[in-house]
Amino acid sequence: MSCGHDLYLKDLIPIVSWLALKGRCRYCHEKVSGRYVLVEVIFALLTVCCLLKFDLTILCLRNYIFISVLYLLTLTDIDTMTIPDGCHIIAIIAWAATSPMMYGRSEILSHVAATAIFGGAVLALSLIMDRLLGKESMGGGDIKLLAVVGLYFGFIGTLFVMIISCILGLVFSIAARRRGKAFPFGPWIAMAAVIVLFAGEPLISWYSGLLGI
Repeated sequence: MSCGHDLYLKDLIPIVSWLALKGRCRYCHEKVSGRYVLVEVIFALLTVCCLLKFDLTILCLRNYIFISVLYLLTLTDIDTMTIPDGCHIIAIIAWAATSPMMYGRSEILSHVAATAIFGGAVLALSLIMDRLLGKESMGGGDIKLLAVVGLYFGFIGTLFVMIISCILGLVFSIAARRRGKAFPFGPWIAMAAVIVLFAGEPLISWYSGLLGI
């Protein structure tokens, strides 16, 4: 809210302030979008789910940072159709700082290899599609995001993220086109990553078993 007045702490309490002020600015009485409350509620739920899933561990801290980055880039991508490089950098730093405490050398190298292979493959496919379609098929931010996903999930997990994100993107892009609106792909990658983070372990274990890994 920018109505020329200084904001006080009582006006900045998530959800509570919006409800207390009945969705309007205390000073100019302009309506404050309910989107802000929805954003706060969803992030609060993600925070609780992260704590319940991973407990107070290094893994929880790393995944919480990753979820925060995914949430931030989702909101930014929806509004501006871009994903800031800073989001990728923070996610990479969080993974690099915590991985030596959780993985052995071979696992770290495997995740790095997944980043290189998936990132490279998607980049190559994107360049081919750009040439065939005569327009940009996938933004650079989306390609970088999939590369970062490779760090966090490795080969099999990233494969599931790609499959789920493509399904989500296809379904909702059809709905968006009917309304005459474009919708970025980054949010679907982020949503798929969160789904795999919280519920992908059985799928990954099942698929690994099929491959004998």
